[in-house]
Amino acid sequence: QVRLVESGGGLVQAGGSLTLSCGGVGTVFSIRYIEWYRQTPGAQREFVAHIGRNGSSDYAHSVKGRFIVFNHRTERTAFLQMNSLRPEDTAAYYCKADIQSPTNLQGVIHWGQGIQVTVSS
Repeated sequence: QVRLVESGGGLVQAGGSLTLSCGGVGTVFSIRYIEWYRQTPGAQREFVAHIGRNGSSDYAHSVKGRFIVFNHRTERTAFLQMNSLRPEDTAAYYCKADIQSPTNLQGVIHWGQGIQVTVSS
């Protein structure tokens, strides 16, 4: 089966950096886009960043200029480089992707398992 797997979370001091990885595993033909969201307890999941097939990207206003999303290896893997981290960036981070596979040629939305990022003061 196709899965979307995240890695790279952890604890970092304010002002530091972390890079998250998100990639499709299994028989993946292509990924139309990869997006990142984050969620804190009791709050709705919020959009963080987007990268499409053409390399175009978009960011939430709160992270623009600090976070960078980029592709690697046929756009099947994306990285979220988080710089100048602040305590308010603390959240569980989830990636979301529209994945085309032999059993889902039109594409199906998948979510990563979630990775905790904690920024200390």
